[in-house]
Amino acid sequence: MFTTRFATVSLGLLTVGAALALSACSAPAASSEATPATLFSSATDATIVASFDLTAGQLPENIVRAAGDGVAVTFAASRQIAEISAAGDIDILGTLPAPAAGGTATPVLGFPLATGLAYVDGSYFALYATGEADTTGLWELDGDGEFDLIATLPATGLPNGLAYDEEHDQFLAADSVLSAVYSITRDGEVSTWSDDAALAQGGFLGANGVQLHGGDVYVSNLDAGTILQIDITADGTAGEISVAADDLVGIDDFAFTGREDQIVATLDPSSEVVLVHDGERTTVLTEHDGLSNPTSVLVQEGTIYVPSAAYVTQDNPNLLTAILQP
Repeated sequence: MFTTRFATVSLGLLTVGAALALSACSAPAASSEATPATLFSSATDATIVASFDLTAGQLPENIVRAAGDGVAVTFAASRQIAEISAAGDIDILGTLPAPAAGGTATPVLGFPLATGLAYVDGSYFALYATGEADTTGLWELDGDGEFDLIATLPATGLPNGLAYDEEHDQFLAADSVLSAVYSITRDGEVSTWSDDAALAQGGFLGANGVQLHGGDVYVSNLDAGTILQIDITADGTAGEISVAADDLVGIDDFAFTGREDQIVATLDPSSEVVLVHDGERTTVLTEHDGLSNPTSVLVQEGTIYVPSAAYVTQDNPNLLTAILQP
C-alpha cells in the first residue's frame, strides 16, 4: 500500500499522498542485462478485465485466488471482499463493520480500510485497520456474508500484508506503522513474530506485503524499497533476516513467478510491475498498459493478475491481466 508522505488528495473519506508520485521520479531504471532462459523476461497481452467504482471506494488492495474461478480482492475504502470472475463480473461477498468513530483515528491514513487477504480451508480472512481497539485486526468471512473477528491487533498500528503459514498453522500479518510481523493462530492468539529493524518505516510505511516461498517468509518494506527474507525455524518462529532485493522504490506487494526465486513486484507510485532476480530488475508493465498505482499481484500458471487502486492517480482503479513470457 502506497509510499512516502502525504499531501492531500480527496476521495470522499479517502486522503492519499501525492508524494507517492514524487518518489516515482527517483525509481531506478530497468535492467537491460539478459535474463536466463529459464526465467520470465517480459509480459504480454495486458488486458483490463474489470474496472472499479472509485467513488464507491472500490480500491483493490490485496488479491488471492478465488474459491471458484477467478480471483478475490479486498476493496480498501469500501471495507469489502469481492470475487472477480474471468469475465470481469464483480460479486461483493461481505462488508466489514464500520468502526464506531468512523475510522478517522486510523494511523497515517485517517480512514478505515480492508488490507491483507488470505483464503484458507474454504474461508476468506482479511486484515482491517480502523485505529480502534475493538475492530482493528484479523476477520473471517463466513458463508452468510458476515464477518467474525478472529484476533485484535494494536489500534495504533496499520495491519497490511497477510499470509498463511500452513506448516505451522499461523497467519503472518505485517504492520506498516509499528514495523512488525505478527503471528496469529486460528484461535486468536497474537504474538510478535519479528520486529527486526529492517522492517521499520522511514517516515511513512514500513513492512508491507508478506509472502511465503521455499520455507522462508518474505516481507516488502515500502519506505526502504526492499524485500526481506526471514528464515522460519522448526517451531515456526522467526530466524535470521537478510535483504533479498533492494532499490525497489515504492514497492507495495509482490509474488513469486514459480521460476527459481524470481519475484514479480508492484511499484505503486510509478505504476510499474517489475521482475526481480539476483539483483537484476526488468520493468514489464507500466501505466501505458493500464496500471494505475498497482497494489499487489497474483501469479497463476504464467498469468499475472494485477489490481490497481488509483490511490494517487485518482483514475481507473482496475484489475489487469498479462502473460509472463520467457
